[in-house]
Amino acid sequence: MGQNQVDKDCPRIEAYGTVDELNSLLGVASLYLVSATVKETVLKLQNDLFFLGADLANVSEDNEHRVQQLDWERLENWIDGYEKKLPRLKNFILPGGSPGAAQLHLARTVCRRAERLLVRAMRTELAINAQILPYLNRLSDLLFVLARFENMKAGGIEEVWRGKS
Repeated sequence: MGQNQVDKDCPRIEAYGTVDELNSLLGVASLYLVSATVKETVLKLQNDLFFLGADLANVSEDNEHRVQQLDWERLENWIDGYEKKLPRLKNFILPGGSPGAAQLHLARTVCRRAERLLVRAMRTELAINAQILPYLNRLSDLLFVLARFENMKAGGIEEVWRGKS
């Protein structure tokens, strides 16, 4: 391999491949969303993920980081805004409900996987943009809140986790 080439199973490559998978899942989710507000938010997230993937693909010294603290702080603000419109969560809920919400729950789990892969990659590659980690962390929380909001708008039912019967 050349000087700048890495193996396909390198943790950083796996991380941005998973970010690409996440972006595709959000595209599928958007086909099922009934809430125009959630659909608009998802489209913005998809655009963000292209920038995030570019940051992961290029870790050269001269790479100008695209993902900034401002980006994940914006996600925190969106979480707060959506949560204000939702009933308070008193129990764990099972992923599902409406079709759009179920897709957002699936995207959330892929986002968590991307976050774990990123942590692994950051152990060996110091040039990775450190702002990506809090972005993915906040994004998975936002996807959970968006799934709940979509369920509310679509008339989906939030099934409460009951544990062992």
